[in-house]
Amino acid sequence: MSELYKLTLTEAAAKLQAREISASDMVGDCLARIEATEPDIHACLTVMGEEARAEAKALDEKGPDPAKPLWGVPVALKDLFCTKGVKTTAASKMLENFTPTYDAQVVTKLREAGAVIVAKTNLDEFAMGASTGFSAFGPSRNPWNTDKVPGGSSGGAAASVAAYQTPGGFGTDTGGSIRQPASLCGCVGLKPTYGRISRYGVMAFASSLDQPGPMARRVIDCARLLKAVAGPDARDNTASLHPVDDYDAVLPMKVKGMRLGLPKELWEANIDPELDGPLKAALAKLEEAGAELRPITIPNLKYSVATYYILACAEGSTNMARFDGVRYGHRTKDPRDLTELYVASRSEALGPEVRRRILLGTFALSSGYYDAYYKKAARVRRLIRDDYFKALEDCDFLLTPITSVPAWDFSKEHDPLTAYQLDLMTLPVNLAGLPGLSLPVGRGVKEGMPVGIQLVGRHFGESALFSAGLSFEEMFPPLL
Repeated sequence: MSELYKLTLTEAAAKLQAREISASDMVGDCLARIEATEPDIHACLTVMGEEARAEAKALDEKGPDPAKPLWGVPVALKDLFCTKGVKTTAASKMLENFTPTYDAQVVTKLREAGAVIVAKTNLDEFAMGASTGFSAFGPSRNPWNTDKVPGGSSGGAAASVAAYQTPGGFGTDTGGSIRQPASLCGCVGLKPTYGRISRYGVMAFASSLDQPGPMARRVIDCARLLKAVAGPDARDNTASLHPVDDYDAVLPMKVKGMRLGLPKELWEANIDPELDGPLKAALAKLEEAGAELRPITIPNLKYSVATYYILACAEGSTNMARFDGVRYGHRTKDPRDLTELYVASRSEALGPEVRRRILLGTFALSSGYYDAYYKKAARVRRLIRDDYFKALEDCDFLLTPITSVPAWDFSKEHDPLTAYQLDLMTLPVNLAGLPGLSLPVGRGVKEGMPVGIQLVGRHFGESALFSAGLSFEEMFPPLL
């Protein structure tokens, strides 16, 4: 093995364009790395070896194309992105044998940019979870310590990047599902502004919160991936017409004078000592470099977890109604009537966390409770959004922890209510529709697991986030 897999995405792209390496060599090396690491990590659900090699060979026959910035670069996709002719399961028995007849917009744009998709990665079933322990096909494991979770729901994509299987990948983020696993696995992850990337062809959990986003080992790599897929899409009315910046051309921002808002509600939360030390050290280093750390309050943040889970589960309940055993997906054998067809098909094929969230969402939408729960939560969401927008009027960015606990052992999976509370640091950003960037800033005090921090930017402020992220990267060397 030539260890081309150790190249960052930007390094690989440059060498591919310069003909220093071929697409076949790069793809082949990553596929060999996947084969070597999968027995321990289980980051992938489907490895597209034959298709990827054929695509790389076709690229080599035509030669590098400067108009394709990701020419020959291998990427992995969370198994929520529809890929034509390739099994797409959402890590659920419901879709165990489902093969889409079309590509998601992200897939289309990646291929237009010259990228080669080599694998579909594991996740919590239908993106409902925070550990990748709720996959119907077994959990993914953290490459830093395989006894621990990689986070979720995009844990397979994060583990794939951290295990050097691919230089970059895509996940989805509904309440922290890119940023949290990126933090636990020591890589960089971006939840873009809602609407920055088309959701066409991405299996929905909560439509007003879901947003695809990139994961990689460097900030500039995430910038390149975002540039390749961002933009409007006639098939997705929520995809924004806002201009796409040259994200990959940004330069580091000066830390001196940078105004960083520190929400008291998050920094004064019960943060595990394993994380607290490295996070406080990071703040001290930023202040020493001249950053202005401003303690702020977000008044309605205390309602964010309840608000999020009412809205997300209500939308999830509605979106999951299509999996009824009639049109596609798992169908129970020999049902006596239509009701049994629905009940048995869903009970047999959907896991416990998905069923739990469907029940919560259905209750919130039911007659007599809609106004008391869903409608009120929608109003509180607006208050939380306004709080974040107001905070960013006086600050360049908000700086927060990503999670209050380090990667936990599989044997210590949290009970549902505790697990929901762990999303406090990340889910408000989805409620507000703002971009958030997860960056590694150190390692845990005793166990040495990665510790990440979150930068939250203004609406469509991804360029500024990347610019600040480059500066952070200079101060806190990458872990991978």
